[in-house]
Amino acid sequence: MIRAMIVDDEPYCCEALSILLQRYCPQVDTIGLFHSGSDALGPIRQQRPQLLFLDIEMPRMNGFELLEKIRDVSPELIFTTSYDQYAIKAIRHSALDYLLKPIDREELVGSVRKVEERLRSQLPEQIDLLLQKLHGAAHAFSRIAIPTMEGLQMLPVDSIIHCASDSNYTILTLRDRQRVVASRTLKEIEELLEDHSFLRVHHSSVVNLNEISKFVRGEGGYLVMSDGSTVNVSRSRKESLLRRLQH
Repeated sequence: MIRAMIVDDEPYCCEALSILLQRYCPQVDTIGLFHSGSDALGPIRQQRPQLLFLDIEMPRMNGFELLEKIRDVSPELIFTTSYDQYAIKAIRHSALDYLLKPIDREELVGSVRKVEERLRSQLPEQIDLLLQKLHGAAHAFSRIAIPTMEGLQMLPVDSIIHCASDSNYTILTLRDRQRVVASRTLKEIEELLEDHSFLRVHHSSVVNLNEISKFVRGEGGYLVMSDGSTVNVSRSRKESLLRRLQH
């Protein structure tokens, strides 16, 4: 069983999520419901749940402020939130999970399954990465968490040469010629890398601008990367690429 707590300042949301877990996620044992971060802080420290369903927007102490105070506990996290673009961007960057309210049953079941997988390969650095991102220090923390079929792999951003779409997966080519298959779409990987020197140059390719050796002109043209590989450039993205290279 996965011991879980729910923290949400809306009692209805707490109860609704608890009922969904009882019905559709029998592997989760809900050991506490709390309606504020301050009320949850002591029990979290004492009981050390494996999983925390954490609302982001709460008065007095929001979800991220609570998270700062329980970094030593390092529970698995599933954030519950109304749409907040900046918060969601930070959560994605750290490969943590979130559910948009009202919570969908199938999405909840999928998130809990991911937690079961992550409990076998949890990286405490994920929480550090999330908090760094929220504090606007993404460049100070120069690695990203990449979900793979085996778990999570922390990669230095500057080790990635280019990323290629492979259906619902993405193949990352690294400087040491290693390849990592990420269980995320290229669009999701692009979002993780958007604060760094990466650019989409084709519907199926994102490249590290610092790893481009040469641009060869043509209808769209193509790039020669530092490892000798070539990446096609689509005609529609050629102009934005040239602008970035010239800058």
